[in-house]
Amino acid sequence: MAENTFRSPKGVHDILPKDHEYHTYIKKVIRHRARQAGFRRITTPMFENTRVFAQSIGETSDIVSKEMYTFADKKGRSLTLKPEGTAGVVRSFIQHGMNKLPQPVLLYYIEPHFRYDRPQKGRYRQFWQFGFEIIGESDPALDAQIIQLSHKVNEDLGIDGILTLQLNTIGLPESRTEYMQVLQDFYAGKERSLCETCLNRLDKNPLRLLDCKEEDCQILAKLAPDMRDYIDKESLAYHEELLSYLDEMEIEYTENKKIIRGLDYYTKTVFEFWDRETGAQNAIGGGGRYDGLIEQMGGQNTPAVGYAAGIERIIANMKREKIRVPSKDDLHVFVAQLGKEAKKKCLVLIDELREEGIKAMGALGKGSIGVQLKMADKFNVPYAILIGLTEVREKTAIIRDMQKGTQETLPINKVPARLVKMIGENNLDKYSPGELLYS
Repeated sequence: MAENTFRSPKGVHDILPKDHEYHTYIKKVIRHRARQAGFRRITTPMFENTRVFAQSIGETSDIVSKEMYTFADKKGRSLTLKPEGTAGVVRSFIQHGMNKLPQPVLLYYIEPHFRYDRPQKGRYRQFWQFGFEIIGESDPALDAQIIQLSHKVNEDLGIDGILTLQLNTIGLPESRTEYMQVLQDFYAGKERSLCETCLNRLDKNPLRLLDCKEEDCQILAKLAPDMRDYIDKESLAYHEELLSYLDEMEIEYTENKKIIRGLDYYTKTVFEFWDRETGAQNAIGGGGRYDGLIEQMGGQNTPAVGYAAGIERIIANMKREKIRVPSKDDLHVFVAQLGKEAKKKCLVLIDELREEGIKAMGALGKGSIGVQLKMADKFNVPYAILIGLTEVREKTAIIRDMQKGTQETLPINKVPARLVKMIGENNLDKYSPGELLYS
């Protein structure tokens, strides 16, 4: 590639047609499961006022302190490309008075997000996430349902077998205050064993030391005092009830006391789906309860629980497991013609075919019928339609079966109905008219 050829910026990538087949399939699974459970779709703006994230995620979190794409608009207002989905959903919930709707409010989203992070496998600076939010009720049964919903999506995508559910409770903010002081006392004098990131976290957010991925930090984290010894009784009872629901639904889980999550707004339940082999290094998503966030952002005291997962990471796992997804993009028909009058007829016919839900292309260039049929072979279409001077005069068309090499001639106005029947008889995928509008 020449040196002056443009390339995408570091950390972002093009979603090429083959990967869009995965995106389309994953979105379809998410929409299906969300609708089954009564969730309604929400889309928040690509950017928000910076305070939305600073106030919700936490000034000391890695996201706010070093990973956000923040810029000033022409009037000097600080705006940020959204690094995660929950903060924008909460802002929208408050702004539009959703507390007046029947509670709980069930919302889901499928959107791009942005973080300035070190690019690596499955981690990009622009990435897609989907998420589920249940706002307005505090009940361990809702935590269990959002975990079950996430698990069902993993099952539908064929990756549940390579994932483990890691589960923890981090209690209420009040009970964590004492524990954070205990952690700081424990790490005092051990600073030389901490990575640079954890050194910065020690005074500002010591809980994050427990989920650091660096080996030396992990060793210390295993020796640190147990958070459960400091968590309030209410949170522990809540957690035990959640476990009983998961057991009843036969959802396997691993209790992991080091699961903290990187966002400051979590309370009580936190969970992640880890790769069985590589663990937290390749987690596809996670979530938890955030009961104080809406009040913290100016709304009423409103409990909530949510989950979000990275679509690029899911696709990487699906590919690793050699999971193929159905393609809706394969063409059914290539329409070949000879001469301007034939091309006019073909353009009308192509439109009629598409209106019948048949995926068709053609009426291209000025090449011979043979050249156009070679083009049809490249597109791997099962059928070709041929219209030449004779067919124009006789108002007919030839349908050729590209696999069998057989063909038949019939009136041009009968072609769409005949192809619909042939495609149905051969179980070839076909969109019904209007299906794309609702899929």
